[in-house]
Amino acid sequence: MESKNDRKKYALVTGGSRGIGRAICIQLAKDHDYHLLINFNRNQEAAEETLSKVKEAGGNGELLQFDVVESEMVKKVLDSWHENHKNDIIEVVVNNAGINRDGLFMWMKPEDWHDVINTSLNGFFNVTNQLIQKLLVNKYGRIVNLVSVSGLKGTAGQVNYSAAKGGIIAATKALAQEVAKRNVTVNAVAPGFIHTDMTTGLDEKELKKMIPMNRFGNPEEVAHLVSFLVSKNASYITGEVVNINGGIYS
Repeated sequence: MESKNDRKKYALVTGGSRGIGRAICIQLAKDHDYHLLINFNRNQEAAEETLSKVKEAGGNGELLQFDVVESEMVKKVLDSWHENHKNDIIEVVVNNAGINRDGLFMWMKPEDWHDVINTSLNGFFNVTNQLIQKLLVNKYGRIVNLVSVSGLKGTAGQVNYSAAKGGIIAATKALAQEVAKRNVTVNAVAPGFIHTDMTTGLDEKELKKMIPMNRFGNPEEVAHLVSFLVSKNASYITGEVVNINGGIYS
């Protein structure tokens, strides 16, 4: 029988096919020995591209398709994965999946509220709740939640997104206290304006004036921070929300 030290260790990144999620997968492949589980919902082509970039970076991994919103689907896919990897452990969980449906609250459609809350906040629950017991039995784990400056200060036109990310921030702090004794850390990373699909429609020239560093950030900069938080070097950091926003809010 394999000993605990012989088991393959995995890092799951939800929404890992593009943007910040892709950058995180590539950085973890460069910095750690984890096999990557690249979660995606619909865009398999983008997920395949992420996997090939992970391999180029010297890492390895596999694709895991599920919608974080669908709790039964999440359970089914993860149960099946564990069935096929009986001696292995998902030691790192990066909750990155999220969407935005921006608009003023007074005109917000119920589906725009529910879709954003479901993907970010309920997605965090569906994935983390499914894996937390195994992390506690393992007596080691890293959970990193991607939140936002909007969840800390609130952003006009993003009441739904701010609420979802603010909810995850509170959950991060509470869960960290529950699991700390088992060497499981829970932290959040709060990006400001980062070059991704989510920010392509924004007026970068105007918004840069609000940012002391006078530029948008890159996904790779966020990925370096996540990579540190999942490392053993971050073993005494838990319940924290780390801002990465060029000085826009701290």
